[in-house]
Amino acid sequence: MANPVMPKMPGYVFDDPSLKPYHGKAQTLRNGQVDSVPRGSSAVADEPVDIEALAQATKRLTYNTTTRSTTEQAVPSTEHSEPAPPPAHVALDKVVLTFDGYFKETIHESADEHYRVRFVKVFYFLEDDTMAVLEPAVPNSGLPQGKLIRRQRLPKDSEGNTYLWSDLGVGVNLQVYGRVFRLTDCDQFTRRFFEEQGVTLNEAEPQPVDPYALKRKVVEQPSTLSTTPSDFDKLKQFVTLDRKVLRVYAVWDDTASLHGSRRTYTIHYFLVDDTVEVREQHVPNDGRDAFPLLLRRQKVLRNHRDLPVEFPSIVMEPSASENSDYIGPADLLIGQTVHIMGRDFLVYDCDAFTQEFFRRNFGVEDLTPLDISEPGKPVPKAPVPSHTGFGSEEDSLQSVLALNPRAPKSNMNKLLKYDKQVLRFRAQLDTKDVTDVDRSFIITYTLASDQISIFEPKSRTAMGGKFLEAQKIRRPGGAVPPVYYSEGDLYPGAKLQVFGRTFLLGECDEFVYTFAQEHPELYGPEGRAAFGLSA
Repeated sequence: MANPVMPKMPGYVFDDPSLKPYHGKAQTLRNGQVDSVPRGSSAVADEPVDIEALAQATKRLTYNTTTRSTTEQAVPSTEHSEPAPPPAHVALDKVVLTFDGYFKETIHESADEHYRVRFVKVFYFLEDDTMAVLEPAVPNSGLPQGKLIRRQRLPKDSEGNTYLWSDLGVGVNLQVYGRVFRLTDCDQFTRRFFEEQGVTLNEAEPQPVDPYALKRKVVEQPSTLSTTPSDFDKLKQFVTLDRKVLRVYAVWDDTASLHGSRRTYTIHYFLVDDTVEVREQHVPNDGRDAFPLLLRRQKVLRNHRDLPVEFPSIVMEPSASENSDYIGPADLLIGQTVHIMGRDFLVYDCDAFTQEFFRRNFGVEDLTPLDISEPGKPVPKAPVPSHTGFGSEEDSLQSVLALNPRAPKSNMNKLLKYDKQVLRFRAQLDTKDVTDVDRSFIITYTLASDQISIFEPKSRTAMGGKFLEAQKIRRPGGAVPPVYYSEGDLYPGAKLQVFGRTFLLGECDEFVYTFAQEHPELYGPEGRAAFGLSA
């Protein structure tokens, strides 16, 4: 409190903090929950607060998601009472009451109708007492439908009150923004919700019939004296056949012309106005511009050249008075050829709706798709030239197969499996030459690389040394690509032809017998017999 004796000058005025009211906001967040009412004394003054009266004024409707019941709960008044219930945005999240209803809209500008009945759905969100009104979309209604009233609290009267769940029900009029919505029914969850609150809803009311919609369904032929009513009704055709399209698949064979080909198309026939649309079926990398339409939607004549001689077709298009013979659904049956603007399209297939249409209207049962696949043409292969003698045949073959030759690929699995494993045989030349009869050779086969090397031991009649460098040996014959000797061709008694010489294999190492017993499938009947293996 300021001292009355001291003058009110800067630095001489002091306030008594014990008498100044505290304007801070009391804590409301405790233990992860939000209390709707501050507890204890007032946060504005030291005067005590009537907790009971404040609790009665702040009652709220909470919904228990476990027991699916609602109760009115007040904020606890003591510090030792049970914890407060969860807030509404947690307990009532996604809990919505749904009602069916309608409202009548007066029509002033039309002499044929006085009002229309528009059906709506009313949603009440218990989370925050907001409401939304939606009108389900009706095809071809011509009205902007969808969300009529966005989610908000709807005013109930001029005093500022808003609608609550207790104001709703079946057979209740809901007046909002100058319109009266009549609630006629609700879903099962809404009825169960009201029963748990002790409220019994009325039975569902029948919804009125919209006279305008009924008039559109039952098309009336106007009775006139000037014209004779036609058997064909265009309005009925539009109402019954709108958005019903026949889809057939056709092929155009233009292989007879220069640079011609076979191309597939999709033909759409719109039943609502008997128009035809032709779309080309594109495939990846077909080399053609991806135009969506070959022929835009229009009526197509069966023979566009069947016109009178005097008709100026160069400047005018034919109308129904010159030629009225248009393509119909009967021209699009499977197996038929339809002529469209100078092209002959063979229909080979159609979709499920078109098949059912043909069965119901034309009595056609056999709708098996036609096979339009072209017979495969053999791809010519360039002959492989003979080996020039420089390098191995595999290296020379790479220059034929690719513009930039690469080294031949090795079998890495075989290289790792049979590393440093060889098959060794003793052999002699199969010849009648006296000088070569007594010569002895050692033939070594490397399993990892399929290479064969020949070594001649030193003897009294031969100097000995390396007879053949390790390399793959080609089998007799001119097979392309070349076929080389494998481990299954080497066994005691086999003959090995190497560059014009024939070697007769004799005894072998013990490892060769062990390898043959572990892999008998590599040898033929003669090889298994040579190693004593069962057939």
